[in-house]
Order: sequence, then C-alpha cells, then structure tokens
Amino acid sequence: MLPKPVAVLEPNTFEYERLPLVKPTGFREYDARWLFGKELNLMGVQALGLGLATLLHEMGVKPRLATGHDFRSYSSSIKQALICGLMSGGVEVVDIGLALSPMAYFAQFALDCPAVAMVTASHNDNGWTGVKMGAQRPVTFGPDEMGRLRDIVLSGRFETRSGGSYQYVENFGRTYLDDLASGKKLTRKLKVVAACGNGTAGAFAPQLLERLGCEVVPLDVTPDYTFPRYNPNPEDMEMLHAMAAKVRETGADVGLGFDGDGDRCGVVDNHGDEIFADKVGVMLARDLSKQHRGATFVVDVKSTGLFASDPVLKAHGVKTDYWKTGHSYIKRRVNDLQALAGFEKSGHFFFNAPVGRGYDDGLLTAVHVLEMLDRNPDKSMADLYADLPKTWGSPTMSPHCADEVKYGVVDRVTARFEAMHADGEKLIGQRIESLVTVNGVRVTVEDGTWGLVRASSNKPELVVVIESPASQDNLYAMFKAVDAILRENPEVGAYNQTI
Repeated sequence: MLPKPVAVLEPNTFEYERLPLVKPTGFREYDARWLFGKELNLMGVQALGLGLATLLHEMGVKPRLATGHDFRSYSSSIKQALICGLMSGGVEVVDIGLALSPMAYFAQFALDCPAVAMVTASHNDNGWTGVKMGAQRPVTFGPDEMGRLRDIVLSGRFETRSGGSYQYVENFGRTYLDDLASGKKLTRKLKVVAACGNGTAGAFAPQLLERLGCEVVPLDVTPDYTFPRYNPNPEDMEMLHAMAAKVRETGADVGLGFDGDGDRCGVVDNHGDEIFADKVGVMLARDLSKQHRGATFVVDVKSTGLFASDPVLKAHGVKTDYWKTGHSYIKRRVNDLQALAGFEKSGHFFFNAPVGRGYDDGLLTAVHVLEMLDRNPDKSMADLYADLPKTWGSPTMSPHCADEVKYGVVDRVTARFEAMHADGEKLIGQRIESLVTVNGVRVTVEDGTWGLVRASSNKPELVVVIESPASQDNLYAMFKAVDAILRENPEVGAYNQTI
C-alpha cells in the first residue's frame, strides 16, 4: 500500500524517492495538471492511479479503462506509473500508446472501456503534465468527481484489489483515422494548411486530411515537446498568425490548427484572416441547422452573442443554451440536453448524434469545417465568415492569478458588478442590462457590448473576453472598464495578450 501523499518535497531529498508527491491544487475543476517534478513525482502518479481505481469501484463502474499519452519526454513514464496504480486497484487497463485525447475517448467506444485516463497537459508549456479522466462515456469528470478523487488520493484511503490486467493495442491510431474518414470524401479539391505547433496532432491530422482528398500544406507537424516556435494553442494569436502567414504564402483555401492533444481546432480563412472559434461555431451551427431544423446548441459563456441573435439561426428554429466554460461542463450539458453540438470559444467543439459521439475532437471539427465548405461550392471560407453579422471581439486574454486566490478574486469582481447593477451605476456610459453568473461574471450593457471575467480551470490565470456588436471603440472601452475593476485586486498580474 502506498503511503499518504504529501504536498511539498524537495526533489534532491531522500524523501522525494520514498514518498508520493501530489500538490492539491493540481486537481482542477475537470482534469488534473501539475508541474512534473516540482508538484508531482512518479510515486504521486502511482497514487493517483490507485485513487482513480478506488473511485471507479466506488462509482460502480466496470473497472476497464483506456489510456494513452501525448508526445512529451516524460509522458510515457507517467502513464506507466499511472497504470501500475490502476492495476493494483483491480483495473483492466487498455493502452493505446501515443494518442490524442479524442483518440482515447474513441477507444472507450471502440474497445468497450467505460473509463478513460489520458496523460496529457494539452498546450501547457513543457514541464507540465496532467490527466483527463472519465467514467461515463462520452462525458469526463467534473468538480464532484475531481473533488472526490482529490480526497481519496490526499487522504491515502486507497483500496487495493485483485483482477488488474494490462493490454496494449497495436496501431490504434489507424483505427481512429479509419473511423473519422469512413464515408467521407470531399467533392471539392481544397488546399489546407495543417498547423500542429509541434504537438501530438502532427502524428495524425495531416494523414486524415490527405485521406479526405485535401492538398495538405504541413506547418510545424513534427512532434517536438519543446514547442520550439510557439505552444500548440489555436486560441493564442501567435499560432493563428503563423497559420495566417502560411495561408497567404501558399494560397490555401483554409488553415486548420490543432492544439497539443488534438481536441481543439482553430481556423484561418483563405484571406489569411483569423476567425475566433466562437464565430466558427456560429458558421457550423448555421450549416448544421439547415439539415437539422430546430436543433439545440450549447455554447460557453466566453462565446459570441451571435448564437442568440443571429437571424439565420433564428430562422432555422435554433435553441441556444449558454453554459459554463470547460470541456467537461459543455460535454455533459450537450449530453444532458441531447443537443446537436456544443461550442467553446477555446475551440473545443462537441458533435453529438447523428454527427458525432458527443466528445470534443479537433480532427472531427476539421472534418465538419471542410464538409461545410464542400456543401457551399460557390463560397470561400472568407465568404461564409463575411455572411455573419459584424461584431468586434477580443481574443481570450489571461492575466496571471495564483491558483490559491483566483476564485476569490472572481467572487469579488462579481460582487462589484452586482453592486453596480443594483445601484444603477453605468458602465461605458450605458446601463448594465444583464449579468450572467453561471461561470464567473458576464456583464452586458444596453447596446449588447459585454465583458467576461472567470477563473481559468487549468492554469494560474483569470480569463477575460470582450465583445461589442456596436463598435470597436466600445470593445476597447469595455476592456478598459473591466480591467480597471480587475486592478482593484493586487493579486491580478500581467496579461498573456491584450487587444
């Protein structure tokens, strides 16, 4: 039996090799992230595996689990330590090897595995590790499950069991790509920039696009865990700018960018203009709702107001549900409402039956974008984008804020806006029309301009997003006003990027 994990150990001490290290803040709202070596050691990973096995038995879930790992120098060793813990807890482990997160989710269906534990830190800087977990396909753990897992692991209340086993599945990546490409062949010849930011998607995405009949222009597709050019995050402007430059250089029809573990997709149009993922979601919702009238779509609170106001979606009888940001939250909400799809501004898109299995998959998103273009042979990506009503929006901006204090900061900011609303105080010279507090606070004024502040679920950061359907001036004014309220809290640091 493993000893009870500790929160702090010095890497060069004897205890570091003798005791499991698991920093409590690594258990996030819907997955787990740690700095490997500083916040988590291999014995800590083993404790995590045994804790997860204990939780699966507690939940009454058949103890059969799919696992894989991303392309980082230490991910395979972390996965092996996780497997040791799982097996000692009586779990049948099915290992698919190097994988994308959606490939592990697909394995739950293809290999009859109720549970999943994917070793990945997605687009986080090298040095980070993490695990995305689930036990009720297609949904993944939320706060309740993550909180219970944290309590089991940190208390050391593990249950060892017999029955653990290990199976390695050869060439599962081919099975995954076969499923994505099945029955799909584009009638329109498209030149596509495939941007992977040297993340794990580079091992799979270009192959899929070629199988669909695309002419593929590779960009940073060789996996390299040092991420030599930029982090593989299609929500960051650095990656989008690189995609845009390659589209303009090659005359491509579209640029598609994938994050580190392949569950998100970013888009650049044929003019080399970056399209934020929430606007891509509106375009896909328009296209899908032509075929599925009256569909319900779930979108996160970071997303554009067009989902509720777009005249085309209204004409198609679309119902929109704004919900909490986070892949587990949106995934579960899509499943609960039996929505056709869910869209996050981060680029996590969830396609439900009959157009998907309900989990987030950046490669499937790419397929839907290309099929949308194929169904509109007389229009370019830029044309489809230009058809949307004009709004001015910010990228997702993330000022630093420590994990231990970020939720308290958001609570204070929320209370500040609530007091302004109650007192009739104006924001950017306008009356506050509404507050949405399902996830942080989204404040909207009379002309529809809005700003959002929430705590990041997987980094020591806040999240700030601004949009105005009225003018660019109001976009900047709202950002200035929201930032001024944030600066009332000295714990808030510098932004990663701003407008």
